[in-house]
Amino acid sequence: MLSIPTLWTVFIVNFLALGLIWAYVMRSYPNLAAARFWTGSAFAAAAGAAIAMLRFAEQSLLPLLAGGTVLIFASCLAAMGIKRFYGQSVTWRGTALITGLSFAGLSFFIVGYDSMPMRIFVYSLGQSVPLALTLKLLLSRPDGRKNPGARLAGIVAIFIIAIYAVRAAGGLLHIGGDPAIFRSNPIQSVMVLMLLFLSMAWNFGFLLMAIDRLRNEVADLALLDDLTGVGNRRHLLQRLTEECAKSERSGEVFALLVIDLDGFKAINDTHGHAAGDACLRHFTLMAQTRLRPGDMLARTGGDEFCIVLPASTLREGAMIARRVLDACRDDAETCVGADVPIAASIGVAQWTREIGQFPDRLIAAADHALYVAKNGGKNRHAVYEPAPPLVPEHQAMPDLTLSKHAQAC
Repeated sequence: MLSIPTLWTVFIVNFLALGLIWAYVMRSYPNLAAARFWTGSAFAAAAGAAIAMLRFAEQSLLPLLAGGTVLIFASCLAAMGIKRFYGQSVTWRGTALITGLSFAGLSFFIVGYDSMPMRIFVYSLGQSVPLALTLKLLLSRPDGRKNPGARLAGIVAIFIIAIYAVRAAGGLLHIGGDPAIFRSNPIQSVMVLMLLFLSMAWNFGFLLMAIDRLRNEVADLALLDDLTGVGNRRHLLQRLTEECAKSERSGEVFALLVIDLDGFKAINDTHGHAAGDACLRHFTLMAQTRLRPGDMLARTGGDEFCIVLPASTLREGAMIARRVLDACRDDAETCVGADVPIAASIGVAQWTREIGQFPDRLIAAADHALYVAKNGGKNRHAVYEPAPPLVPEHQAMPDLTLSKHAQAC
């Protein structure tokens, strides 16, 4: 069995290495605010362990007081990092309270009333409270996404708390011999070794959390249009596939708007591509102000946009189309000087049983309606209403054609 000083040396080296890793992550990904807390936690833990090791060189208990307090502070920093990772506000009040009370308790049972079991109890409590306060965040998916790293960190935190609870109970009940963690005996060696392993696993869980978050951010960026910041064609197809599958199961309809900006090529040719880009961004902002929570606006390429309207009928889709057109017309009336007015044509279609789980059929229907709006004079909308089947429904062909009753305004 390794000696206690050797294990504590490994403990210090381990946290220094973790601190360097987190420092690199913090520098490489400055938007990951939690990395700053986890970097400080690792270095603080290394410093606290190094201070506590001075106990081997002198008989004073002051190194244990200072080192133990710093180690508790390190646990508080790690807990703050977890809260920051999930977007919760963090304050130093809780950290100062836990650290200060732990320092006061350790000081009392060193100077006022010398009691090793009570010192162990205070230290174990100070280490366990920050961990316990983060378990709900780590195990309950507060951001709605499954994160294996968070689950690992939560499980490891439970084991760490359990070890501190067993150690505190053993000290108070005088079970397991001398409870001093700096005394070389098999029980203490195993305990330090387990805490060393679990601390590494805990930080590994944090690393997995960070990797998963960064991977999701990259995936989200792959679904966004660079110019306007709304969804791109890939995101649209993904959303339409989900909505079609949901409607196929429940029978609840939804609507799709296909939008084309009128005369956009002329804007680029006359005013330049910078003006064209400004028009696309401006239209995006205007359209978003007319949408409801849950609606999705996507740019599918060039001057083409789509809007997905969940749980909406054809009539509701037409209403949203009129809102978008009214916004464009109101904005065009205020244009003066070098301002470029924006006009749009919109095709509206609704999911039906014939469309099923094939979003391309819904897009084709909305495109047909857009074609009618364009031919009808532009700056208007048209709706797609499939003609009633001429044969029994179970024999009807799934091919969609534009009804003669398509409406335009």
